[in-house]
Formats: sequence, structure tokens, C-alpha cells
Amino acid sequence: MRTDLIDFTVDASPHKQGTWLPGTRIPVYAPEKLREAKPDVVLILPWNLKDEIVAAHSYIGEWGGRFAVPIPRVEFVA
Repeated sequence: MRTDLIDFTVDASPHKQGTWLPGTRIPVYAPEKLREAKPDVVLILPWNLKDEIVAAHSYIGEWGGRFAVPIPRVEFVA
């Protein structure tokens, strides 16, 4: 499995922060890491929480970042 395509993941749960995604070497950070890293694209895998995540992290648009939601169909959200 390739782990070089995703640098890190974020999770609001403090119980997950400081751990790794199961089966990978992809670290889990607090959501504040997004402000620090300023990614071009934020991949949202829990598609059913898309609206909540986009609203909570709308500041990503300040540096031109976008959200990508691959499920149930590929969609980019500005």
C-alpha cells in the first residue's frame, strides 16, 4: 500500500490524535494542522459529514484550498 499520497489526516477526536491510521504510517493530527500545512486539497472521506466539515473549515479557501469528496461521486467543493 502506498502511503506517500496522503501526508497526514486530521480528526477532532483527541483519542485519535497522535496515532496512525490503521495499516498505514499516516499520522493523525488535530484539525489545527490544516492551518499550519495549508494544503491545496483536503480529501473528505466521511462523505456524509461533508457539509459539517466544509463549514467548520471554510478558512481553507483563504489560501485557495479546496475540498475533494470522492464518495459517492468525485466532487470538488470550494
